[in-house]
Amino acid sequence: MNALNATSGFADRSITGPLDSSEVKELRPLHDFGSLRVPNRTDVSIRVEVEETTGQVIAVSIDLADSNIHLQAFASPRNEALWNEIRANISQSITSQGGRVAEKIGSFGAELLSEVATKDEQGKSIAKRHLKFLGIDGPRWFLRIVVSGAAITDPAASGAVDDLIRGIVVNRGETPMPPRELLPLIMPAGSASLAKR
Repeated sequence: MNALNATSGFADRSITGPLDSSEVKELRPLHDFGSLRVPNRTDVSIRVEVEETTGQVIAVSIDLADSNIHLQAFASPRNEALWNEIRANISQSITSQGGRVAEKIGSFGAELLSEVATKDEQGKSIAKRHLKFLGIDGPRWFLRIVVSGAAITDPAASGAVDDLIRGIVVNRGETPMPPRELLPLIMPAGSASLAKR
């Protein structure tokens, strides 16, 4: 377990990952999605989520065995962490919709474990869905991660997901952007089959 740190979420992020592109010391095979670079591994399936009206890539989704990792990176102020405020907003949103949230300290600092209702077209609850929300504050970026599937309850699956997350690299770029704006994502060349709407 890592010690909490006000600016990074946990004390050793710059050593163990996820890394900023400026912190990468060794070349590794990565899928380049622009602001997010994801480990190129044979045991994962990667998709991008595309906004239907604009065609813009808005998230990267990774399936690892029976777990899913949903990734989005946002601009943040140079010397200010966003996760505390965003975590409170997520918690309030879930509880206001009748869900349940518990906060704990995990591998990447404070995280939220939630139970939300899945509803049919008439708004009737048909199942419960369990999600884990992680937030990682880096240099001028914030990485929002939502984990679902086996990693919620299976320690081995959770450890495998943590290892994958540590291999992610965030490329903030130098373009000035307002805090909380989604960092640009692109579709890697020759990967049209990755898209889902």
